[in-house]
Amino acid sequence: MTIVPPQPGEPRRPHGPRDPGDAWVVADDGTRYWGRFGAAGLLAIDARRGVLLQHRVAWSHFGDTWGLPGGARHEGESAVDGALRESAEEAGVPAGAVRPRFMSVLDETVWTYSTLVADVAAPFEPVISDPESRELAWVPVDEVDSYPLHPGFGAAWPMLRGLLSVRPAVVVDAANVVGSVPDGWWRDRAGATARLLERLGALVDDGVAAQRLGLAADRWFPEVTVVVEGQARAVEDVADIAVVRAPASGDDAIVAEAQRLVEAGREVTVVTSDRELRERVAALGARTQGPSWLAAGE
Repeated sequence: MTIVPPQPGEPRRPHGPRDPGDAWVVADDGTRYWGRFGAAGLLAIDARRGVLLQHRVAWSHFGDTWGLPGGARHEGESAVDGALRESAEEAGVPAGAVRPRFMSVLDETVWTYSTLVADVAAPFEPVISDPESRELAWVPVDEVDSYPLHPGFGAAWPMLRGLLSVRPAVVVDAANVVGSVPDGWWRDRAGATARLLERLGALVDDGVAAQRLGLAADRWFPEVTVVVEGQARAVEDVADIAVVRAPASGDDAIVAEAQRLVEAGREVTVVTSDRELRERVAALGARTQGPSWLAAGE
């Protein structure tokens, strides 16, 4: 592998000083990849308008093709942050406008390209703010194949499209998970549940390895619902996690939530070690995992 900076005459972006990541990686066979620390792009999905594509200018790498807004990652930058930063720079995607759903990674050993697939949470109009773009357009999913696609995106598109209908959801039995750790939760159930919600924030932000959900791709960012009961209902809401306060039986509320999500087409995982509850939700089509699953990491 060889690292090659932009050569004289090669266009550079007008976004300030060049980052150390802005360099070509040259494999032993001579293949060139842009991004010393890898690259990342955003596939934004709007339920009404389709996916956001970028028409690349003729002089760019694989010019005059359609692909995703994206580019080289910065040193130490996560793939998610890189995809969101690049899409903001190249297409004006506002902060908070999309919610990550899954990540697919192309690994060429010497270089990686990470595609972040994200749902539009706040509709926006893309803005051309980079000389590499001729056009930005929302393209209906069924029409993407009719465009001259960037070779990398064209190769990945069939797999990505096949996963667009998949929406994982995780339902957490808070009482059972909190009760699995002898940390004094019985003295302050609401406080212990608040600590659980804080830990679950990492799952929301960092996602879950695909194999842990029994899904394809590399990483998923599931919807997370926590069902609380009794004194724990006093817990405060937190961002990006749905808190369901059971009016009576916590188990019944979990079953109802699992049923609602399954009927909505979600791939549901219920986290509990309660045997009867596991049987009830499994009968609905949900997967089950024990409390240790939440701390299993990769």
